[in-house]
Amino acid sequence: MDHLAALFAHATPTARTFYTGNLCQAVEFSEGGHLHFLNAGTLTLAQRGEPDRVLAEPTLLFFPRSRTHRFLVDPERGADLACAAVDLGGEAGSPIGEGLPALVVLPLASHPALAPTCELIVNEAFAAGDGRQAALDRLFDYLLILIVRHVVTSGLVDGGVLAGLADTRLARALTALHEAPGKPWSLESLAEEAGMSRTRFAEHFRVVVGRTPIDYLTLWRMTVARQRLAKGKSVKSVAAEVGYDSPAAFSRVFSRIVGHSPRKRKDSPAPE
Repeated sequence: MDHLAALFAHATPTARTFYTGNLCQAVEFSEGGHLHFLNAGTLTLAQRGEPDRVLAEPTLLFFPRSRTHRFLVDPERGADLACAAVDLGGEAGSPIGEGLPALVVLPLASHPALAPTCELIVNEAFAAGDGRQAALDRLFDYLLILIVRHVVTSGLVDGGVLAGLADTRLARALTALHEAPGKPWSLESLAEEAGMSRTRFAEHFRVVVGRTPIDYLTLWRMTVARQRLAKGKSVKSVAAEVGYDSPAAFSRVFSRIVGHSPRKRKDSPAPE
């Protein structure tokens, strides 16, 4: 069973390329998540409160969330880089970012499965073909999914839905609710999906995922609702799709979780 399929169907992480080329001066990044690929040259990664890290081989750097960091380079040689802004959603959006490490460092020599996609990124980044930006964005999107998959299978998450999906029993319950957010789930029915007792399931879920099963179900329903609303569906139809008997009840929960009424459409939807 593909435990990530239903999650990514409604909350796919996205990456948008904003820099490709030879970096020849210091630069600082702060707002939002980032995915950087060092293709050639030497790069020093500087972070407040952390020792500097010198990178001298092809390496991926994944910052899932906002974290101020600086790149220092030899101004004569520089460093060949491709950089993308990452969107994993926030508290009121996609739950994917919860529990991920602040930084994931992946040298390609140790992770050869990532090399073919990185090679395609380099081919696009340092060429001038038509559709270059769109091609790079899609390649970075794919690379981001590969990295998330690696983080889950390697046990690098310490909480959140990805940690839950790495747990065999919890994954069954999470996948079921991801696939059918409108089903009238209860603690008992979710525990049954996991093959656990109600009490044991509730405690284990809270410890691993970091919130109660019902709280997570509510967050997931709002993630799906944001996507549906962004596509122009009515509040009434979306409320029914995500398991609410009335638009009023749905609107109250949506406003509490997301921070504004579901009838307000100017905010961006959760990544899809």
